[in-house]
Amino acid sequence: MTTNKSVTEPIAAAGTATIVADIAIVGGGLAGSLAAAVLARAGHRVALIDKRAVHPDEFRVEKIGGQQLDMFRRLGFIRGLESVACSFDRVLNIRDGKVVDVSVGQAYGFPYANLVAMARGQIPDPSSLIVDEVIAVSCSDDVQYLDLASGRRLNARLVVLATGMAGALGYKLGIRRRVLAERHSVSFGFTIARRDGAPFDFKALTCYGERTSDGVDYLSLFPVPAGMRANLFMFRDPTDPVMRELRRDMAATLLRLLPGLRPYLGDFHVTDRVQNWVMDLSVVEGHVQPGVVLIGDAFQTNCPAAGTGVGRLLVDVERLCTEYAPRWLMTEGMSKEKISQFYSDRDKVAADQRSLKMARFRQALTSRNDIGWDARRRLHFLRRNITHRVDQMRPGWLSRFRSALRA
Repeated sequence: MTTNKSVTEPIAAAGTATIVADIAIVGGGLAGSLAAAVLARAGHRVALIDKRAVHPDEFRVEKIGGQQLDMFRRLGFIRGLESVACSFDRVLNIRDGKVVDVSVGQAYGFPYANLVAMARGQIPDPSSLIVDEVIAVSCSDDVQYLDLASGRRLNARLVVLATGMAGALGYKLGIRRRVLAERHSVSFGFTIARRDGAPFDFKALTCYGERTSDGVDYLSLFPVPAGMRANLFMFRDPTDPVMRELRRDMAATLLRLLPGLRPYLGDFHVTDRVQNWVMDLSVVEGHVQPGVVLIGDAFQTNCPAAGTGVGRLLVDVERLCTEYAPRWLMTEGMSKEKISQFYSDRDKVAADQRSLKMARFRQALTSRNDIGWDARRRLHFLRRNITHRVDQMRPGWLSRFRSALRA
């Protein structure tokens, strides 16, 4: 298969017995859909396989900002993001009912399913999305064969596993998941509103935990099209009775854990179903194999509280889809040596390591009650508060100082 031919020929029709593509992406969540759009827009024949035509309304990433937005711009998705999200540029940060500081910077809140739909909508040819399920995959140095539940077969030069934490296909290839921290964190997602229908007095708010015994890292409140979204992040045993209380009566339990919230929220209620995740920290082993590459959570999971998951995912998509996969397709074969280039990429390795480091830091800052971490926690919030007070007296000095450091 020559490079020119693979770029100019369309993907075989999904109704045929055998589908031929340059790259088969298994898993149509955010990672897989973004990767498919980037590669297809570059002219590669892409098959995105997912068992759902419309991604379900799951509790996953619901907010992005900072450097993540720079990556969205580079990949060409910023306008699509703006079309499905609510923007905000100030976050009031509180602890014990007192203002710690105010974060300033563009950010967006959105339903995860809408973001996935936006990414899929960026794929030039809608027929590239194949609604089916991959039940077996056979990989080699040359061509990869995927068997689908419908009885069809898909042939591709490269397989990208973007299957999240579902590892059945990887397991069949001998790829194993090593758990670094079992039940590392618990996350809750829900939407709130004031009972009188009035808006809240803030654009977005973060409330940090007040006692290490509660295991609350922080509650993040931010706008989405449906209202004010809430993400609660905790480091606590998922079997603890408080988890059941949060699911049964989130509002009352939340105020018990974070009493400093009451003046800011007033008389509020939860307007939709409370969703939650228990997250293990894990990485894969035995993944350097010919013809197949793993991205996003399929390679390494993240701590949601650390806020590094989307950043890692975007690094994977950008490095694989703009650097490695296009170069690999220009020459024959898809050997281990080619695949290993992606896993050893400097930016990818740095993002993976930073994610694990931040996961451990957030847990320790939230839960450790020894003298050393108690002092570190006090210093952390004191430094932020002093910086905020100085910035109030001399507006803009902090941004100028940071710009000078980057120069």
